[in-house]
Parts: sequence; C-alpha cells; structure tokens
Amino acid sequence: MKRALITGITGQDGAYLSQFLLEKGYEVFGLIRRSASADVVGERLRWLGIQDRVRLIDGNLSDISSLIRALRECEPDEVYNLGAQSFVKASWNQPLLTGQVTALGAGNMLEAVRLVRPQARFYQASSSEMYGRVQEERQNERTPFYPRSPYAVSKLYAHWLTINYRESFGLHASSGILFNHESPLRGIEFVTRKITDGVARIKLGLANELRMGNLEARRDWGHARDYVRGMWMMLQQDQPDDYVLATGRTTSVREFCRLAFAYVGLDYERYVKVDPAFLRPAEVDVLCGDATKARRVLGWQPEITLEELIAEMVEADLARHRARL
Repeated sequence: MKRALITGITGQDGAYLSQFLLEKGYEVFGLIRRSASADVVGERLRWLGIQDRVRLIDGNLSDISSLIRALRECEPDEVYNLGAQSFVKASWNQPLLTGQVTALGAGNMLEAVRLVRPQARFYQASSSEMYGRVQEERQNERTPFYPRSPYAVSKLYAHWLTINYRESFGLHASSGILFNHESPLRGIEFVTRKITDGVARIKLGLANELRMGNLEARRDWGHARDYVRGMWMMLQQDQPDDYVLATGRTTSVREFCRLAFAYVGLDYERYVKVDPAFLRPAEVDVLCGDATKARRVLGWQPEITLEELIAEMVEADLARHRARL
C-alpha cells in the first residue's frame, strides 16, 4: 500500500485528491494547521464522506520542524504540496503572509523532503496566475511568466525552487501549472462559487442581486476532479517534469454568470451588478492553457465540460440553502 502526504488536505484539491488516492488503494495522510475553527476545517472531507479514512497530522508549512516530524511519522511515497494562501485578492492585503506560506512554505517542504524522505516523489501546485500579463495567446510550459499579484509572485518562487531542487539534488519533483479548476467544494470567496451561490440564493428568494467585479476577465475553467487526477499522473512518470493542465477553452466571468443563471431559468442581466469594490489592483485579463504536453506524455485530458461543472455547482448550492430553510 502506497502512502501519500498532502498539505492543504482540507481545501478543494486536497479533498478530491484524498478521495482519488483512497480509491487507488493509498494510505492518505494530511498536514493540518492548528485552527480555532477546527470543527469546520474538515467540512470538505466530510462532504465527500472520507473524513474517517484519512489520517491528519498537526503541522504548518511555516514550521520546518513540524514538516520533518510529519515526514518521519508517515514515511510517504508521494508528497503533494497543495497548501497555500490561495486567494488572489487577499494576497494584496496580506503580501508577506502569502510569501511566507505560499513561497517559503514550499521551500520548507522541499527541504524537509530532501533531508528526511529524498526517495519520495514530490508534487508542487503551481498556478496559471504566474502567467499574469500573458506573453502568448495560449500558455504552455515554455511561455514566459509575468505575475500580477503577490500570490502569483509567491507561486512563481515555489515553482522555480521545485525545478532547482530537482536539478540540484535529484529529487523526483514535478510542478503542475494548473489553470482554474472549480467544483462544489470551491471556497465561497472564489468568483465561480460566489456566482453559483448567488444564483441559488436568488432562485430561492434569499437575495435579489449579485454584486461582482470585472465581468470581462476570461479564464480557462475545468473541474477539480479532472485536475487532481493529473497531479497523480505526473508522479507516476519515470522522470519528473512540469506540466500545464487546462481545457483550452476560455470563458468570461460574464458568460459564466449567464450560464449559471440560465441553468435555473433566470436572466443574469436582471441581477448582476458591477461593484468597483470587487476590482483587483492589477487584473489578469485572460488566461487560456495549452495542455498538449500533458495529453501527449501523461495521456491526460479533461472529461467534465464547463456546462456540467456549472450545473453541479448550482445544484449543490441549491441543496445547501434548501437544507437551511
């Protein structure tokens, strides 16, 4: 039985990855930081019905001693570093914290693996936000980076450090440059979940408008289930490398709103209001990924369409709010 250690296990990707690995027969361990809201941090694992099948270990990416202890305790074959301060907007308000957790936290994890478990295969969660002000129409592994937020800058540090540890110390360390991936487990502060939650509230008469920022920003949106499968596939390769995971389809926030409201028979233009308070200091206008390499080398491709993703998210939010009525 293989063992995997996941940082960020209570997040969207960590929860879906845990479920995927458990189905593969893995023993799954998760690093969890101490929180005053400990009663709710495992909600995603509970939603998937796997909270009793994973083993949680106290630790923090900012504390390398806790990472060393966690690695010694679970002796993993694979390490997935998904933990981060992952909300882009918050990174402008907390740039140093974002750097400490998202950038230096990855460095701590890499160093702990090098010292304690160098034979383990390592996955770093890189981000399409690193492309920022895009230099090419479609972004692949060779496209230059131009980060436009403290979050993206921090992710870029972690990305290049992963490459450096691979080349300097021979670690089996790979990075997945994942484009936007969503699900019913996405945090409410993220734009896609904000939209589907707003649709559910309006449909059920709990709200009468949805206040949004830039409706013209365009993103390449897929389903998190497809993307965690790609993470695992990267670590099954003989040679470590970096891969873009994306659908190759770009859609505006406005169109996402239209599709989500249309799913419940509503016209988004009656309810969506632009509020300057939700605009970013520096916007990333468009992202569209080229996952040719992942298709060719890994045999990976997305299986869930944007329309199916939106339907699943809206249905889940409708069910959540109906349960509270």
